[in-house]
Amino acid sequence: MFLRCKVRRKDGKQHRYWSVVENTRVGGGRVVQRHVLYLGEINDTQELAWRRSIEVIEEGAARPQMLSLFPEDRCEGLLADASIVRVKLSALQLRRPRQWGACWLALRLWQQLKLDMFWRERLAPSRKGTRFDQVLVVLVVYRLLSPGSEWRLHRHWFERSALGDLLGADTALADIHTLYNCHDLLLEHKEALFDHLVNRWRDLFNASFDVLLYDLTSIYFESAPPDGEEDKRRHGYSRDHRPDCVQVVIALVVTPAGLPLAYEVLAGNTRDCTTLKEFLARIERQYGKARRVWCMDRGIPTEEVLAQMRAADPPVHYLVGTPKGRLTRLEQALLDEPWHVVRPGVQVKLLAQDDELYVLAESRDRVAKERSMRRRQLKWLWARLNKLSTMSLTRDELLMKLGAAQTKTPAAWRLIEVEVAKDVARFTYRLDRDKLRQVRLREGRYLLRTNLTESDPAKLWQFYLQLVEVEAAFRTLKGDLAIRPVFHQDEQRIEAHIFIAFLAYTSPSANN
Repeated sequence: MFLRCKVRRKDGKQHRYWSVVENTRVGGGRVVQRHVLYLGEINDTQELAWRRSIEVIEEGAARPQMLSLFPEDRCEGLLADASIVRVKLSALQLRRPRQWGACWLALRLWQQLKLDMFWRERLAPSRKGTRFDQVLVVLVVYRLLSPGSEWRLHRHWFERSALGDLLGADTALADIHTLYNCHDLLLEHKEALFDHLVNRWRDLFNASFDVLLYDLTSIYFESAPPDGEEDKRRHGYSRDHRPDCVQVVIALVVTPAGLPLAYEVLAGNTRDCTTLKEFLARIERQYGKARRVWCMDRGIPTEEVLAQMRAADPPVHYLVGTPKGRLTRLEQALLDEPWHVVRPGVQVKLLAQDDELYVLAESRDRVAKERSMRRRQLKWLWARLNKLSTMSLTRDELLMKLGAAQTKTPAAWRLIEVEVAKDVARFTYRLDRDKLRQVRLREGRYLLRTNLTESDPAKLWQFYLQLVEVEAAFRTLKGDLAIRPVFHQDEQRIEAHIFIAFLAYTSPSANN
């Protein structure tokens, strides 16, 4: 262990920054330096204090042994010191608590998916003997158990885990440069990994891929926009409510059981409706043409893509939510159709039109939930408007407070007509009962469209409800696996970071 100094010039002055570093012997007879403590700029007295020797008396030895903190650049100042501490080694107990059970289980799941064999064939050892397949295991298990930065993995987590013992390796696996170099080797194997996962899901769980769930989310970066035109970090519609940050869009395909099949990283300004066509072609290219049902939220498919899905051979089936504007156009036709009870608390109306089947579904529980939310917002907004009408404000202050109320309760604001006087700080408001009546009729109702014209409506409703599996996958990625924040700045390593989070999500424990 020794003191290491780095000299930097800043504003024309020379600064010396000190760190405590120790040598650690790893496999192959190599020695790596481990950063123990950063001291910063210290004065001469503090420097000498840190260079004090520790005299260790070994039991049975004739003479004491001196273990010194050797300075790297010079050795003056190493004088005898009355504050030397004498330690009796036989009275010491060395205990190293490590996380064992979770690491063992994560490795078992990795082996169950045969990912150890998959990556051993594709990530060959380096010329120095570095096992990058084991480095990837470390990165994935770290993302699954205690997600954080690669620097935290290198400095703290690896030594507090049992991965080194379980893998039969040493701390060289967690070298910071090795971790970053591993990121650069992953993306070329992405398509092969998707094929491998499909086979494993089929073997382990007898999974079928007749129904696929598709959705998108965004990951933001708290950094300045990149200079390169080709960089995927762009401003766009933020599902995290951070329009001030650049982001990337992630498109994900999972099965109704939540088993991930494929994903893609898209530019942050990508429109939802432009993503589906390429994904359809990719799935067909990878897994062949088959009778599949794609479940999607409204806003993802365009009319052009839906027409192509209907015209494909064999036809590609879909079930997709529709905007409420289409419900307005079909409302009169739906009024003449009878209700069908598909299960207790859920009833549907069916309307066949232009080779498609429209399903108007009403859930009693959803009606109660949406009605309660609307009443709560409307009650708060009405009380707020009443209070504002009694306050002494300037016109500008009044407009700001009205805007804040509109932002807080946008759904309720649409049910109230507010008129502000042009020259004075005075306004009037009233409830629009026609809009309220229309909203009450649509609460808890969803209009779905599909080209599965022969399907049971209860089955269609169940398919659409399974979209929550995709949302659960996104919650896992952003919550348990902490895919944010992203510390990388290089675009390839950003995508590799997302790739490692996807690998961690493939663990059955993560899916649960």
